[in-house]
Amino acid sequence: MLTALGLDTAAEAVYRVMLAHPDDGVTAIAHRLGQDEHHVRTALDRLSELALLRPSAERHGRLRAVSPDIGMEILMARQQAELAAQQMRVEASRAAAAELIAEYAQLRPAAGNPGVEQLVGLDQIRDRLAALTREVREEVMTFAPDGGQQPENIEAAKPLDAALLDRGIRMRTVYLDSVRNSPHTVEYVNWLAERGGRVRTAPSLPTRMILVDRATAVIPVRGDDTAAGAVVLTGHGTLVALCALFENVWAGAQPLGEQASRDEHGLNAQEAACVRLLAEGHTDDAIAKRLGVSPRTARRVATDLMERLGARSRFEAGVRAVQNGWLPTRRT
Repeated sequence: MLTALGLDTAAEAVYRVMLAHPDDGVTAIAHRLGQDEHHVRTALDRLSELALLRPSAERHGRLRAVSPDIGMEILMARQQAELAAQQMRVEASRAAAAELIAEYAQLRPAAGNPGVEQLVGLDQIRDRLAALTREVREEVMTFAPDGGQQPENIEAAKPLDAALLDRGIRMRTVYLDSVRNSPHTVEYVNWLAERGGRVRTAPSLPTRMILVDRATAVIPVRGDDTAAGAVVLTGHGTLVALCALFENVWAGAQPLGEQASRDEHGLNAQEAACVRLLAEGHTDDAIAKRLGVSPRTARRVATDLMERLGARSRFEAGVRAVQNGWLPTRRT
């Protein structure tokens, strides 16, 4: 009955006997269940591993079964932690998917890799993007994980954006939540919106990515140096996956004009992302890069979250975040 909580049938049977007959030893338990003592001891090891047995305060050297209300809470907390860990693995895999595609493309010559075009250096990247911009017919979808934009970059982008929007091209861009603190970027986004562009923000993004007409994707080869090189991907299966990735992130992102909301635990999206990154063991510098904020800001947010959790270490913060429901299972 409790296998879904990680308790196998043999261990559950021993646990039930120990609850009903707390004075029974290994031999008595084996007799009641009609099993040999070896199987009972194996079950006792499993119960100890799950923290369902504790040393008896009344009988030295003996173990007692914890009460069912405590025991079930322990099992459910353990399962929730495992589910949260699985969710983090899934999210990490999703975040690395685009980068993995780029790394794989770099390992093999472009000539022998249909659907993959390698670009080396910033000049080649800019020339290819300019060509794609001229060729676009319907839609451009972009992940922009670099945080607030510099005024000179914004001014350089405006003529190209205006030309696309004037042609009726649909533009959707996901920035990091941190751009909400950049007046120049907010002004630029409002300028885009007035011309029909759509912008949302997310607490973190997997990679920089530009999707053109759902038929071509441009992704940097290196996440830490987007100017070093990029790949242009046109394979149908790859594009289907990348478009699905964009739509998934877009659906969970928040329009920039809306006030940042908080969940039932009082966390905004950036804080929730920081909790997940803390639980994954990332450093302040890594968290800062993922969230598009300064290391000082990342350190401040992490410290505040640990104080709210009453945690003295990042590991303890991860455990308490699971216990408090701050790391929910993946939504379907």
